[in-house]
Parts: sequence; C-alpha cells; structure tokens
Amino acid sequence: MSGTFVGMPAFPAAAHEAVRDATLRGNLRHATHTIRAKRAKAVAEVSDWARLREAGRRIKDHTLRHLDRYLVQVEEAVTAAGGTVHWAVDAAEANRIVAGLVRATGESEVVKVKSMATQEIGLNEALEAEGIRAYETDLAELIVQLGKDRPSHILVPAIHRNRGEIRDIFRSEMKEWGRPAPEGLTDTPAELAEAARLHLREKFLRAKVGISGANFVVAETGTLVVVESEGNGRMCLTLPETLISVVGIEKIVPTWQDLEVFLQTLPRSSTAERMNPYTSTWTGTTDGDGPSTFHLVLLDNGRTDTLADEVGRQALRCIRCSACLNVCPVYERAGGHAYGSVYPGPIGAILSPQLRGTGSAIDASLPYASSLCGACYEVCPVAIDIPEVLVHLRERVAQGGGATREGNKVVLRPARGHRAERAAMRAARLALTHPALLRGGQRLASRTRRLHPRTLPGPGRAWTGTRDLPALPAEPFRDWWQRTHGGEEGTK
Repeated sequence: MSGTFVGMPAFPAAAHEAVRDATLRGNLRHATHTIRAKRAKAVAEVSDWARLREAGRRIKDHTLRHLDRYLVQVEEAVTAAGGTVHWAVDAAEANRIVAGLVRATGESEVVKVKSMATQEIGLNEALEAEGIRAYETDLAELIVQLGKDRPSHILVPAIHRNRGEIRDIFRSEMKEWGRPAPEGLTDTPAELAEAARLHLREKFLRAKVGISGANFVVAETGTLVVVESEGNGRMCLTLPETLISVVGIEKIVPTWQDLEVFLQTLPRSSTAERMNPYTSTWTGTTDGDGPSTFHLVLLDNGRTDTLADEVGRQALRCIRCSACLNVCPVYERAGGHAYGSVYPGPIGAILSPQLRGTGSAIDASLPYASSLCGACYEVCPVAIDIPEVLVHLRERVAQGGGATREGNKVVLRPARGHRAERAAMRAARLALTHPALLRGGQRLASRTRRLHPRTLPGPGRAWTGTRDLPALPAEPFRDWWQRTHGGEEGTK
C-alpha cells in the first residue's frame, strides 16, 4: 500500500495486541522455525556462500551508484524489443498509468502475479475504484484476498494462517469470487492446493490482461525475471494478450552474469531450494509467443530519496528473500501486521520509514521495532547491515523527526515525543566533554546511591518494568584508582 494499513496504531501498540494471540504466535513459531532450519541446510551446501554474498552486495552497490545510466539502458532495450516503458514518480501516478492501460484494453478484470510493488502502491484498491477487479493467483495471496486480510510476510503472505483457517476461508469465500470450493473440502495440503488450482484455472483461461512485478531486470537486454514455486506466475505471464509489469527502480542488475549470482542466493535464502521451480524471463514481445503487448512501469515512490542517504540506501539492495523475518525474534512474536506495511520484519523496519518518511506514528516507531541482535544481518544474502540502518533511523527520528513525502518533495518535520531523550543526550555530551563536571557528578551519584529508586518514573517505567537499574559503586573508578595508586591525592 502507498500508506499505512487503515487504522494501524504505532508498532508498540500493535505488537502488544499481537503477542496476546496464542494462535498467531503458534503459527508464526512453527513456520519461521521450519523455514529457517531448511534455509540453513540449503546454504550450508554451498562452499562459497560468503563469496556469493559479497558478490551480490557489490553488484547491487555498483548498480545503485550508476542507476541513472542503467535505467536509461533498460528503457532503450525494452523499447527496442517491442515494449513500452512508463515512469511513475509515486504510487498515485503508477496507479493512474496501470488503470489507464487496463481501460484501454476494454477489459474489467486482470490476473496478477505475486508482487510487493503493486501491494506497496495499493494497486488492487485503485483498480477496484475504476471498476476493474484484480485476481491474486499466488496461493498465499489468494488466501489473503479471499479472507479480506492483509499480507504478513514477504514470501509467505498467509503465514499467520493455519490449514484449518484456510479451509474455512475457501469454503465460505471462493463462491463469491468464482468457482466455489469442492464439497467436503478438508484441510489437507493436497486438497487445499487442488481447490485453489480449480478456482484459478478458469481465471487464467479467461483473462486478457496480466499484471506482474519482477524480481530482477537485466539492463543489457531489457529482460524481466520472475522466480516462483507454483507456476501461477507463468500462467499470468504467458496467457494474457496484454502484460503490465510494475517494477521498483532498484530491481535492475547490469548483466546476465550478474543475474547468475542472485539465482543462486535468492532461492536458498527464501524457499531453501537449490533453484526455483519456475524461473520466467521475457524481453519485450515476440510474435506468436506470449502477450502481444507489454508495458513496463518503472516505480520510484521514495526510492530516489532513499538512494540519497549514504547509510540508508543499502536497504535498496534487498532481493525480498525474507530470511531476515524468519530469524527475527521480534517478528516471530509480533507477526507482520504490527508493522503497518506490506514490508514487515527487519527489512520493513528500515525500508518503509525511508520510502514513506518518518512523519507518522507508525513509521516513526518502526526503527525501534528491533532488539538489534544482528541475526538479520548474518542471514542477509546481500549483506544489508540492518542494525546499522535501524540506529541511523532512530537518530533521525530523535533528532529531527525525519521527513514525510508530499508529492515529489521531502518535507522535514520536528520530532515529537523525544524531548526527554534529546535532553538526556545533551546532558551526557556536556558531562563527557568536561572532566571536572563528570567527576563531580560521579561522586554525587555515589554518595546518594542509597536514595536511588530501583525503577524509573514516568515513560522510563516501560524500560525498568522488567529490569533493575544498575547499582552504583560506593566510589567512582577514578577515585578508587587515585586512592589505591595515586598516593595522597587519592585521599582528598
């Protein structure tokens, strides 16, 4: 979506509610532990994983540094291959472009490949407002759509649902969207998959317009790449007469040789597979093969602003593998909905506040939605130092309130709710830059230590509610050192 989910509170409040849901926590614990164990095994098979990881980081950094050149190269290559390139500065413009392209075909329905970019801009809702119905065809996205739900995971959007819940959704909702669920449907995976297959098949055969994103765009040929595990994506990419792809500008890789690196690291980091069962590539249009009309919508929507931040820009390396979600202790307990964004988990905590700004309560809270344990950095296949960016964004929120995007401009706004933190940091800076003042403060604190409370009052209670304040020693270290090593001076 282009903004936060409607009615979402800031992360602490949303997480507080989520951790009380025992079913949700059970679903998340089972799923994340299973996925990360399989991923660890798949990665361990590769003897040069560290070198692949470093290669991916370097390729992404190089591309981002020269993104202007590669974007022009993509446009020229796609146009030469028979496609049409459109540029969208924000979500509203992207939605207008796509809706206009669909209307031009005379169609009132589209089939969709799983796409984070189209979720980010709220495309389904925008099309619905234009009288166009969008059908999600990825199994997990279908579950979310039928259940009138929201995605909670990058790779497995319905990770918060168990099989019984999915069966109930299919039984009650499929008939409202097309072919109903089979009579006597159970919650066995095979039956659920078959019900989805039968439901979607009629849509694949009827739809004239397909909409996709892309995992990668190869600049040297203008080729788009989609990797998947089910085959629904390939149906959407090959059967319709018109294909519209909405792709973030950061998805570019310079050459096919560069693509080779990510086709090794992405499947192992995401689905724990050696390679994706379906890797679809297409370059423009070809007579008698696939869609006869192809449109590529290159999406900015805050990415250029993110690129300008020397620390935060590394978030644009992300290849959407979701490995960071599966190892994050915060995500495992709170779930994806608490993040108020289509990008949940650690990567969402650094990407969403940069794409949307930190002016809203939810976006200002996301950099704090982490324990900074570093597990996310350890598993990232492109070496995004998520803890570093989190701390960087926390500083932005505390110091200046960050920024909000208004159209094409970034507007700085003052911080709210961090006055005490800023005052404490100023006091610490003053004391640490004046040794005499620091020494006097240490002596005063030691002499009054019996009067100190064990918990902090006011807002500090949230921190000390489960922690005791550290006890102060009877004398500062400096005084002890002078008393034991400095002769008479230590007795003064």
